[in-house]
Amino acid sequence: MRTTMPWLAAIAMLVGAAPAHAENWPQFRGRQACGVGDGATPTEWDVATGKNVKWRVDVPGLAHSSPVVWEKLVFLTTAIPDAAGTPELTKGWEAADGHSAADTGAWTFKVLCFDRDTGRLLWESTAHQGLPRVKRHPKSTHANCTPTTDGKSIVTFFGAEGLYCHDFTGKLLWKKDLGMLNSSPTQDAALQWGFASSPIIHDNLVIVQCDCENTNFWAAFDLRTGDEVRRVARDEDTTWSTPSVFEIDGAPQLVLNGYKHMGAYDLRSGAELWRLGGGGDVPVPAPIFAHGLVFLTNGHGASKPIYAIDPTSRGDITPKKDADHPGIAWWVDRKGSYMPTPIAYGDNLYVGDDSGILTAYAARTGETRFRTRIAGGGANYTASPVAADGKLYFTSEDGDVHVIQAGDEYALLATNPMNEICMATPAISKGMIFIRTKSRLYCIGE
Repeated sequence: MRTTMPWLAAIAMLVGAAPAHAENWPQFRGRQACGVGDGATPTEWDVATGKNVKWRVDVPGLAHSSPVVWEKLVFLTTAIPDAAGTPELTKGWEAADGHSAADTGAWTFKVLCFDRDTGRLLWESTAHQGLPRVKRHPKSTHANCTPTTDGKSIVTFFGAEGLYCHDFTGKLLWKKDLGMLNSSPTQDAALQWGFASSPIIHDNLVIVQCDCENTNFWAAFDLRTGDEVRRVARDEDTTWSTPSVFEIDGAPQLVLNGYKHMGAYDLRSGAELWRLGGGGDVPVPAPIFAHGLVFLTNGHGASKPIYAIDPTSRGDITPKKDADHPGIAWWVDRKGSYMPTPIAYGDNLYVGDDSGILTAYAARTGETRFRTRIAGGGANYTASPVAADGKLYFTSEDGDVHVIQAGDEYALLATNPMNEICMATPAISKGMIFIRTKSRLYCIGE
């Protein structure tokens, strides 16, 4: 079911015609997954008293997808169980055995649109309804993928339940069934953990990374029609990472994380440009680009590398023991991140892992600035850090948002409890922080 309001057409015309401004947050972690927003963002807030809380709304269902923001609109996805009761959701290592959640019944997969300034629900559209094709990890959901937008349409991805494109009034423009996308760990293909790689948009192409237990490829679709433009097979294990596109010497370079195949492709031709292997065996963090370098990390299994890569490299640049490492500016082999995507802010690269250990490196050289446990430790982290106004925001699974001063020394400025599980990465737009918890969406701003 889709509901709209009569004045939405005027809003869609106004927003769709607007150019891309810095305050828009159009995909997972904003522009090119950089995680950096704009405006004067608050250091402290209180959800109990309402201090610096502009609005909050209840969001039905279960999802870890992040909000995206374009001008006056905020988009979100969710999956709502048809069966009565509360679906299982764990945090930390409560489900360390990796079992799949024991859900029963059908789910309804929705796209939601809110007014950025008030939190008012403007429209909702049901993308799909039915029994999920793939089970989920109890720490995961059936709506993990963050939407993406070009300012005129909103693209959402529910894994095996399909890829969808709506306009800004909620009208479905096209949909694609990409078949069974079984995100199982390579060590045990019988387990099903749920799809999580978010779609991105570049130059009127919708790009998806589908490295799964049963199929491995990346694909590009025409944003206007949904027609498949290109599909490139990959020799890879299951990944949960979102792809990135960076303009290198005027050419778009698609960079993908992976276990056997971290690497880059020429987006225009699909040809492989550079590659390396030997990472962690459950790749999650998205590639990022700063200071002329591509940063890649993963942190599960025997290897937990961080790589700073020269994107003009070509061929296999996998580092070899006791040898030079052409194509790699610097790397470390045991301090990578399992879940959160790192953030480059100012001159530093900040890598926070799922156990709350934060390391700051000089982004160009890899020199360690500091290494510590966030707020003294004791928490787990799935959401990726974001930054604005000289501050870094790290959100724990318990829902505590730790605000850290950006710089060469660790300085905790504040801890703001959201009082609920939080695994979605916040969005920042025009000085406002949009935080999704288990059951609510908040707008934080002074």
